[in-house]
Amino acid sequence: MLSNLIVFIFLISPLWPLGENPIVGDPFLIVNKKTNELAYINEGQIQKIYKIATGKEDDLTPVGKFTITVKAVNPYYRKKNIPGGSKENPLGTRWIGFDAENTDGRTYGVHGNNNVDSIGRYITQGCVRMYNEEVEELYAHVPIGTQIAIVSSDLSFKKLGQAYGAIPQDLPNSLKYFLQ
Repeated sequence: MLSNLIVFIFLISPLWPLGENPIVGDPFLIVNKKTNELAYINEGQIQKIYKIATGKEDDLTPVGKFTITVKAVNPYYRKKNIPGGSKENPLGTRWIGFDAENTDGRTYGVHGNNNVDSIGRYITQGCVRMYNEEVEELYAHVPIGTQIAIVSSDLSFKKLGQAYGAIPQDLPNSLKYFLQ
């Protein structure tokens, strides 16, 4: 019976997607531009969904799968020479940069803001903007090397997480019987 179960599990293993994030439980982020929401996935489950702001034009926030390469507390805003920690700094209190469009993580990022009314809107130059308190929370849980997928989709975060291998696929009830 056990050998049959092992063979059976081996045969159904293609139901679980293989990708660059093969270990369920690794932190994984999904940004859905269509809903202006970001899902934080860890341990194979959606831990939290945050309201965000994205590009004022659809093509400004790049779509694809990227890697977090830079993190900074009170980031300096280079474009306007605004020091980190300043209330005028549009990057807020945290920067989580990713390597979109062959950049080094200092061009595109998930960051805080100095305009709370911008959250939920299409207003940025391409970054993903969050409330400062929430980006600080996320910052503490997301190490460098974490994958971030940016999409524009009608699919749920659960389905998107399954497609990227961050959430295990649902097993049919007939298969769950064998795994009990």
